[in-house]
Amino acid sequence: MIRFILRDFEKIVCAVLFLSMTALGFANVVVRYGTNLSFAASEELLINGFLLLTVFGAAIAARRGEHLAVTMVHEMLPRALWMPVFLLSVALSVALLGFSAWFSWDAMMNIRRVGMRSYALGLPAWYYQAALPFGFGLVIIRYLQHAWEVGRAGRSAGGAAHV
Repeated sequence: MIRFILRDFEKIVCAVLFLSMTALGFANVVVRYGTNLSFAASEELLINGFLLLTVFGAAIAARRGEHLAVTMVHEMLPRALWMPVFLLSVALSVALLGFSAWFSWDAMMNIRRVGMRSYALGLPAWYYQAALPFGFGLVIIRYLQHAWEVGRAGRSAGGAAHV
């Protein structure tokens, strides 16, 4: 069970988020058309849900190797250059994701420090931001897992693996 959760954590988070967002959106439509009122907090929750869904979806894509890539350059490289270019791309990608995690952590701490609150529910705004640094960290882990598998396959196949 633990192995399943560790392997598919982001899939579970995305499924729960998407199901919750669908139910919330449906409830908002029913309330709006049934009573001419609106569940005002639904917009706040849905916007922040989409943000989290994007980050955790990126972790799924990174693990599967479906992240944004420039395959044309990879396919034109001679076999001798494949591994150094691959390692450079991994290093740059991890650095970018690391900076994203650090800046999102810094933004969260700034929001917490100034005491900013959400507009509809009045919750501390950093609650919504808290999952972003973790999400970027998870994307790094999943990207490195994929890179490890591709690097191993590339070495055994003479550099013919797909990045």
